[in-house]
Amino acid sequence: MRQAEGRVGEPSVLAALLILVVMGAVVAALNPGRVEFQWFLALRRPRWLTFERWIPLIWIGIYACFYASALLSWNASGSWPLMAGFLLLVLLVQSYTLVIVRTRRLRNGTLLGAAGWGWGVALSLAVAPVSRGGLVLLIPYLLWSPIGTFVTWRMQRLNR
Repeated sequence: MRQAEGRVGEPSVLAALLILVVMGAVVAALNPGRVEFQWFLALRRPRWLTFERWIPLIWIGIYACFYASALLSWNASGSWPLMAGFLLLVLLVQSYTLVIVRTRRLRNGTLLGAAGWGWGVALSLAVAPVSRGGLVLLIPYLLWSPIGTFVTWRMQRLNR
């Protein structure tokens, strides 16, 4: 059933809660443990990476944009396949650090970052005809993801 974008009601509240719970569950399930993460923190970084302390805040903002984009897209279309696309994007993005620390290979993170960006582009194309606001909210990820992937690629070369 299709709802008009911006319409507020019980289905919108339930969708908002469901999207939030699913995103929270993915983040919780795919977060590396403290000991695992210590290995990642000990890796060498490029000298020009002076903004690293801001990266967690950047990602919080991007996740908020994912949430709002998914909600706007759902309210405009009621599309389960579109929601599956958002779920896959969150899974790709959130698994980045976990895959790196579990495999101890930055190359895996570089590949996952590139795959996530590619999926983000595909999802943006699917969201565009449904919700202009949903599309705009995916732009921060599309701009940031290549930067993160490039940093990982540079770290890969520094930590051979």
